[in-house]
Amino acid sequence: MFDSVRLSAMAIVFAMAVSCVNHNVMSDRQPVCVLTDSEKEAARLTPEVMWKIARVGAGGLAFSPDGKRILHTLTTYDVEANRGTTSVRSVDLEGRTRRISPEGSDCSQACWLPDGRVIFLADGPGGGELWIADGDGSHPRQVPNAEGGIEGFGVDRQGGNIFIVRKVAVERRLSGEIFPDLPLSRARVYDDLMVRHWNYWDTGNYSHIFVGRLTDHGIEDLRDIMPEEPWDAPMAPYFDTGEIAWSHSGALLAYTCKKLTGAEYAVSTDSDIYLYDLTTGLTRNLTLGMPGYDRYPRFSPDDGRIVFTSMARPGNESDKARLMTLDLGGEQTSGDRPAGRMVDLTAGFDHSVSDPHWADDGRIYFLAGIEGTVQLFRADLEAGSLCAESDAAASALPAGQVIHPMTWGDFDQVGYAVHGDQVVVARQSISSPTELYRLSFGGATPGDISGVASPLTTCYNRDLYDHIRMGQVERRWVATTDHKQMLTWVVFPPDFDPSKRYPLLLYCQGGPQSTVSQFWSYRWNLQLMAARGYIVVAPNRRGAPSFGQEWVDQISGDYSGQNIRDLLAAIDDVAREPWADRERMGCVGASYGGYSDSCLASPIKPHVLTITTSAPSPSRSNTTW
Repeated sequence: MFDSVRLSAMAIVFAMAVSCVNHNVMSDRQPVCVLTDSEKEAARLTPEVMWKIARVGAGGLAFSPDGKRILHTLTTYDVEANRGTTSVRSVDLEGRTRRISPEGSDCSQACWLPDGRVIFLADGPGGGELWIADGDGSHPRQVPNAEGGIEGFGVDRQGGNIFIVRKVAVERRLSGEIFPDLPLSRARVYDDLMVRHWNYWDTGNYSHIFVGRLTDHGIEDLRDIMPEEPWDAPMAPYFDTGEIAWSHSGALLAYTCKKLTGAEYAVSTDSDIYLYDLTTGLTRNLTLGMPGYDRYPRFSPDDGRIVFTSMARPGNESDKARLMTLDLGGEQTSGDRPAGRMVDLTAGFDHSVSDPHWADDGRIYFLAGIEGTVQLFRADLEAGSLCAESDAAASALPAGQVIHPMTWGDFDQVGYAVHGDQVVVARQSISSPTELYRLSFGGATPGDISGVASPLTTCYNRDLYDHIRMGQVERRWVATTDHKQMLTWVVFPPDFDPSKRYPLLLYCQGGPQSTVSQFWSYRWNLQLMAARGYIVVAPNRRGAPSFGQEWVDQISGDYSGQNIRDLLAAIDDVAREPWADRERMGCVGASYGGYSDSCLASPIKPHVLTITTSAPSPSRSNTTW
């Protein structure tokens, strides 16, 4: 798809090895990746080197009100202290960085205020606390009347209203609470699901949204907009505050919630988007009757519409995430249909979208996986199709191109920020951790994405890029047993010599519906494996998104079938190369990847495979194989 723009798009290159330009001078004492002389001489990626990498946060990127600086977080680790610390930073469009949060603070979220100050969430004795600092990091002070225990927050554009997320005790779960005559009992009492999700118990405490006014005296008139409701907003298990959004006027708050309980909650994907009116105190369900996940609302510049992501099929967690717009002026006319006119902007786009943003100029930006990468796209509202759920009798909107790619290449865009015609992305690849890049486009016409990506934050990890050699990454298309083409990443060791023979390591992805993209991982790092002398084979077998929904859906109910044959097809294809040692082949994976390893250990066909998996963990509901 988009073949016509590939050549021009390739001009947007990922300059992983490019060091910071001379004027990219850090303006404070920043913890950066500093390698020892022996690590520089070895020039190999090791676990010790990885722990030294400064990790640029991809979430919550934001331009300052004047468009001159970008807010982001930076996480560093101290191995000896066994502790990681996240700080709030800003960088200008020339790559000059500045620390905002005080030394020693550990932060998790930040945003600009209209006057150029920064408000951020930092850990305190009682949990999360809100702090405000000037734009240069001076005069940090805690927000008054904002007790601890804050898990997230968001400020409206005017800077006058704020929401915070905090746990609220709604139901009793401990036996000592239920039976007063057993005060020392610590048993948990359940008569329905959920009992436990991943690594935490249902304690009867739920994340609730509180709204109030942000003044010079702190937060005033704070109130719970979900009193006594036994569900989480934002939703478990991620508790992503991106599921909550202020209107531009600050009079409305949209949020995502799955207002179900028990077993129905456990098996359902029916989350909805709710609209809370600060003036009336009333809440209405905007997506009533839509049975799949509806998430991530964002308001149009005039507050007359929202854009959000939506899945159509109930119970399918890996259904296509569509990009929808909804008019907010409509009245609820039926008990099983959303109010207002709804448009599916991605009816002809066979990929899931994420992270939508409605820019001030009326354009909608979003991220989407395509061919084993994640790219930035733009949606135009002049074209699209009416969603049948909102008006089955309505005719289609005028035909035309709806979706325009803004980037293209072998990398993942994992976050972005837009200010006027300026775009900054958080980008990573198999060969580089996340860094911020400023995009400059060659033209203003749709589809013209030629341009350059200028690095802004690579100075944090200059030693990594100057001294550590990464292996070549090859994009390889492999024929499957049912005559389809499968994208497989092949990662070679540094200093690869084609006259030698190398052991092969087959990487089996978990999920099962997750992409083997251009991801950089601190758990499953393909370059780290290759640095040990392996040639790593990483196929996007059946079930992997970014190749169309049919490719994703095929794995359902066929867990030991075609996707396992896809894995074998990939390793067979690479094993035919003269530099491949067929007597030394192995595979590695966890979760569904561990299940795949177990399938490969069975006598499907003769292979020389050494299975590498983790042992099952009874303490985790999401078992690692």
